[in-house]
Amino acid sequence: MIVAITIGLNALDGFDVLSISFASPGIAAEWGMDRARLGIVLSMELIGMALGSIVLGGVADRYGRRPTILGCLIVMVLGMFMAPAASGIADLSFWRVITGLGIGGMLAAINAITAEFSNSRRRYLSVSLMAIGYPMGVVIGGTIAARLLAVYDWRSVFYLGAALSVAFVPLVYWFVPESVHWLARKQPEGALRRINEVLLRIGKSTVESLPVISEDARKRTSTDIFSPALIVTTLIVTLAYFFHITTFYFIIKWAPKIIVDMGFPASSAAGVLVWANLGGALGGAMFGLLTMRIGIKPLTIGVMVISAVMVTLFGRSPADLQLLSLICAAACFCSNAGIIGMYAIFAGAFPTHARAFGTGFTVGVGRGGAVLSPIIAGFLLNAGSGVPTVASIMALGSVVAGGVLFFLKFSQEAGRGLN
Repeated sequence: MIVAITIGLNALDGFDVLSISFASPGIAAEWGMDRARLGIVLSMELIGMALGSIVLGGVADRYGRRPTILGCLIVMVLGMFMAPAASGIADLSFWRVITGLGIGGMLAAINAITAEFSNSRRRYLSVSLMAIGYPMGVVIGGTIAARLLAVYDWRSVFYLGAALSVAFVPLVYWFVPESVHWLARKQPEGALRRINEVLLRIGKSTVESLPVISEDARKRTSTDIFSPALIVTTLIVTLAYFFHITTFYFIIKWAPKIIVDMGFPASSAAGVLVWANLGGALGGAMFGLLTMRIGIKPLTIGVMVISAVMVTLFGRSPADLQLLSLICAAACFCSNAGIIGMYAIFAGAFPTHARAFGTGFTVGVGRGGAVLSPIIAGFLLNAGSGVPTVASIMALGSVVAGGVLFFLKFSQEAGRGLN
């Protein structure tokens, strides 16, 4: 049940991030926004997500997973509820940054709590399912959003996100306890009692004492990701994530507006985005199965290259809604598989004591690519570049990411069994 709730929370994150994409055609039409200004608005929650991943990921390590998740939910409710009340670009951008802060912190916390409440045999499966929740949230929420947009204006999308966020607060409060792993490692006051309460709730035997934390383990710090032994690894995975995410977010953020500009209604554009994220979910599931036969690094590089090809094809597709839906689904099938591959690589690239901060830092900094992606595409389109040219340029991100990743070498300790 705990893992299922984290899948739902990641699905909520997925819908809240993409809510601005569903709403963007209506916002642009109502406020008379050009593509350059719209591109800036589309990037605002991504700035918040980058800050949330780095800062609030550290909060989850220091104060616990459960309070961080609850706090992030409250922040997301506030941001989604206030967005429809915005009267201009500045107001809307501010509330999208606030929403992004909650989403970024949520992603860091649920990734940890999923792994820590999974058994060793199904841990990778659980984390993969949690990751697949993100595009599934867009599929389910987007299906509802498409129906809302056919009747109401763009504000209804944000109200839907706020209502769904509120619904998860009691679920987390009643059914997601604090991580036993975190309690055993941090050992706050009453840790033994709290651990045994959690163990009883999930049907496990209680323990009589807390584990002994060695002096050597206490001296290790998460900042080791910047040490001479790990700095090259940190740079490689950060750059690879950064460049690949620029390609991914071009499709996710700009596909609805490009399709509306072809003459299709906003509800149809939302439907195409749903198909794109359904492809992303299927790609993540297929990727997980393929890792049992193919090494994680070559598989990730391969899907990145194919995603670049599919994004290029999207830019050259005619105004055929069925064909556009198919190509967007194929592009997200590969690009989302690449993202899930990067999360698996994070787990293998960093040693245990630096894994959480290493992942948070890489995702937070790498999301700079997500921030820049819609802005760059918006300015290129506004400057007169055609969609085929812009799509080809944005597709290069995944090609560069695959090239950078080629030079990654797993350490013997961190990467055992992953290469």
